[in-house]
Amino acid sequence: MSETTTHPRVEEVAQRPSRNPSAQAGFETRPSVAPQPASRALSTLDALESESIHIIREVVAEFERPVLLFSGGKDSVVVLHLAAKAFWPAKVPFPVLHVDTGHNFPEVIDFRDRTVERLGLRLDVAAVQDYIDDGRLQERADGTRNPLQTQPLLDAIAAGRHDAVFGGARRDEDKARAKERILSLRDEFGQWDPRNQRPELWDLYNGRHTVGQHVRAFPISNWTELDVWRYIEREGIELPPLYYAHEREVYRRDGMWRAVSEVSPALPGEAIGRRRVRYRTVGDMSCTGAVESDAASVADVVREVATSTLTERGATRADDRISEAAMEDRKKDGYF
Repeated sequence: MSETTTHPRVEEVAQRPSRNPSAQAGFETRPSVAPQPASRALSTLDALESESIHIIREVVAEFERPVLLFSGGKDSVVVLHLAAKAFWPAKVPFPVLHVDTGHNFPEVIDFRDRTVERLGLRLDVAAVQDYIDDGRLQERADGTRNPLQTQPLLDAIAAGRHDAVFGGARRDEDKARAKERILSLRDEFGQWDPRNQRPELWDLYNGRHTVGQHVRAFPISNWTELDVWRYIEREGIELPPLYYAHEREVYRRDGMWRAVSEVSPALPGEAIGRRRVRYRTVGDMSCTGAVESDAASVADVVREVATSTLTERGATRADDRISEAAMEDRKKDGYF
């Protein structure tokens, strides 16, 4: 076709008489293909689930030895549930790892073990107590062991030669976690540089790393605490009973209700009493507080969280109150 050839305008084509005899005769004609119904827009939970499953599949496709940090807490439970959906009917194609402080709630450890057995997964445990027993770590003066998890975690990653580590961190939990990318590079020492973050435009994730480095992957980074609970409600996901209201002996410290136990005894002057409480997060007993609550079901918790103005870490984690940048300092050293 020569460059001087012109194409008919769209309006002119539309005005030309039809060559269909039936149409020319004034009869109604049917399109050759039936009209398709308008596509259903994804709900917020559907969109979040789709994004998370996409991230999990991308990491498994790109990395050789991924592992999932699984403590039995609600966020890691949701990530494991998403991984199970991502590869169903096959099994989850990677092991799970728990850094056990030795101060975990017994109910959570029991739930962790039952979940791993039900799904047929391999569970690796890095015990802080082992490091204290052989002198590699020392107990802190404040009694909390959460900051002591970093070295056992990094050693377990190195021993397993894991190049990708799934975690359940979310951006709404803490300022430091809000800085994280979905795929966050850790250097040869397992450390994180918040000033050296890679762009993640158009859902493109950069997993490039060299020998000795690894990547932390956060599939539910864009979720909120309310999203997590609404998803738990929709999917019927089981959680440790601590997340729901129950009576427990507690005492008041730093504006939080602490459980009475051998690892977190009440100090002189701290009155012990029985209260109806629940836990928004289930970390180390020595630094995790409860909130007074009557939320005994998932629906109750959803309503309660919807009206909360504090994240679960801000409301119930003493280890995050050590300093203004407590979480960021730990993450720089290799923490979750």
